[in-house]
Amino acid sequence: MNPEDNISADLPEPSKQRRRYLAWLGLAPSILATKLSFAQGEPVKKSSSNSFIEGREYWVNRKVDAQNIRLFLWRKRIVGNTAKGVILFIHGSSMAGTPTFDLQIPGKPEYSAMDTFARLGYDTWSLDHEGYGRSDKGRQINFNIANGIEDLEAVIPEILKLTGQSSIMLYGISSGSLRAAGYAQLYPRHVSRIALDAFVWTGEGSPTLADRRKRIAQWESNNRRPVDKAMISSVFTRDHPGTADPAVVDAFANAILALDSSMPTGTYYDMSVNLPVIDPEKMVMPTLIMRGQYDGIAGFQDLLNFFAKIPSPDKQFSVMPGIAHASFQERNVAIAYHVLDGFFSQPKPVYRG
Repeated sequence: MNPEDNISADLPEPSKQRRRYLAWLGLAPSILATKLSFAQGEPVKKSSSNSFIEGREYWVNRKVDAQNIRLFLWRKRIVGNTAKGVILFIHGSSMAGTPTFDLQIPGKPEYSAMDTFARLGYDTWSLDHEGYGRSDKGRQINFNIANGIEDLEAVIPEILKLTGQSSIMLYGISSGSLRAAGYAQLYPRHVSRIALDAFVWTGEGSPTLADRRKRIAQWESNNRRPVDKAMISSVFTRDHPGTADPAVVDAFANAILALDSSMPTGTYYDMSVNLPVIDPEKMVMPTLIMRGQYDGIAGFQDLLNFFAKIPSPDKQFSVMPGIAHASFQERNVAIAYHVLDGFFSQPKPVYRG
């Protein structure tokens, strides 16, 4: 199937720039040559069930023209206890995969989503997109949403081959939800269920994006932007102060800054200029929309409008109380996990009508 066939003809009339962008999202991944190489470590910790949670590194080599791009993958599971299936967690604009999904804080094990879901019986994976974390950062580009979708085109088929699955569950947060949805609308057969957290469709009703649009020239003229503790802390104070424990925010910032001192501008630019980039009518797989009560990016009515257009009858919309934008680092993280596990482990319908 040609991915170009999945580009909607019914999207609102875009600008020439956005039309080119949407067409580019539909490029067939024939330029990609991928190879999975293994660098396997020892089990990293013991779970409460007296079974080892095994953590291992993997690398995907994605070839773009004559250049080889190395993408970092991190996997955690309890070997023999992965009956609930395979999850790939997809990070947002300002942090790599492991700080977001495998945050290790002494005395606070709940802030590792990968450990939590491994104990629940999932085979969990996270990715550092190109330009982030341990993945290559050398290309002089801004690593936008479309480039992130190409990363997923490279790694997901390899995860499926390694695990022996025909499809995968995706969780994306913020711009990661746009990458996840972009991949899912191009390759619906590879995605069994998808959860979109802190998602944005058109950007209508988003005070955070309205503020970012004032700095479009900055995002357009620079491929990267500096990050520090103050910037990371602002993620937890700009919408509704108090939703996150300051000690957790500090640990989160330290984990981010141990890998990166700057972040790509591409997703900021896309979310300021190029929305919408996702067609809800292409979301034919079971889909969950997760929105924190205080999220300043995910406009409530914007999400409801998107949700109404999703054709899948297996869809859910969940508002998470007391949560702002970064649900997995907040005080009410258990609510986010409960919502996500309930959706990912939902039984298949025995009657469809």
